[in-house]
Amino acid sequence: MEISLKGRCAIITGGSKGIGLGVATRFAASGADVAIVARGTDGIAQAMNSIGAQAKGRVFGAQGDVAKAADVQRVYDQVMKAFGKIDIVVNNAGESRTGAFESITDELWLQDFDQKLFAAIRLIRLVWPQMKERRWGRIINVLNIGAKAPRAGSAPTSVTRAAGMALTKVLAGEGAPHNVLVNAMLVGLIEADQHVQRAARTGVAYEDYKTKTAKEIPVGRMGRPEELANLACLLVSEQGAYITGTAINVDGGRSPVV
Repeated sequence: MEISLKGRCAIITGGSKGIGLGVATRFAASGADVAIVARGTDGIAQAMNSIGAQAKGRVFGAQGDVAKAADVQRVYDQVMKAFGKIDIVVNNAGESRTGAFESITDELWLQDFDQKLFAAIRLIRLVWPQMKERRWGRIINVLNIGAKAPRAGSAPTSVTRAAGMALTKVLAGEGAPHNVLVNAMLVGLIEADQHVQRAARTGVAYEDYKTKTAKEIPVGRMGRPEELANLACLLVSEQGAYITGTAINVDGGRSPVV
């Protein structure tokens, strides 16, 4: 399916690596102006070069920590100055924090809610009025399959992701009359930097880590960022104009629930 995002402006948090980079690359190749947000300036520069190789529109990089309200406002202001509008938001930033419930401190709970839930709330709150005014907007919240089927030892991440799914449904209902569509993509095991780091921490070669991990997945392998990006591109396009309020598993069949 040929999808064009020409004339659209997108902002993607956590956009310098993994899923965020894959989505940004797909959007840019489909004609959108794309702004990526990440904490590290070196990573942003590398990502912009990678995205730019295929981009048909403008590519902009903004440094910021979306767990901080002031950074969200600053990044929003920078992107608005660069593009003049924001049509598409992909809330993708967030690292996995998990542990036994009794070991999770208040500080860790607050960090997770700030980085995942409040980051999305704050950015959406900024873009919402302009989307309603133009009667066109697309928002994707990238969550994980634990939002629907949390496992023991998966807090705080599964809890904040479940809250993100509830936020998605609330906003979908409020945005639909204004043609502002809101969906969630629930990822399973996708090749990303956090898995490279996890393999390194456990002293396992990354290829061996992937082989072991693949045994948990019905399709027999980890997903690739571009596979998730293809679905994201559909959801934010005109071809996805009748899809809102959904939480779609992108996990190779790993989730125990639909």
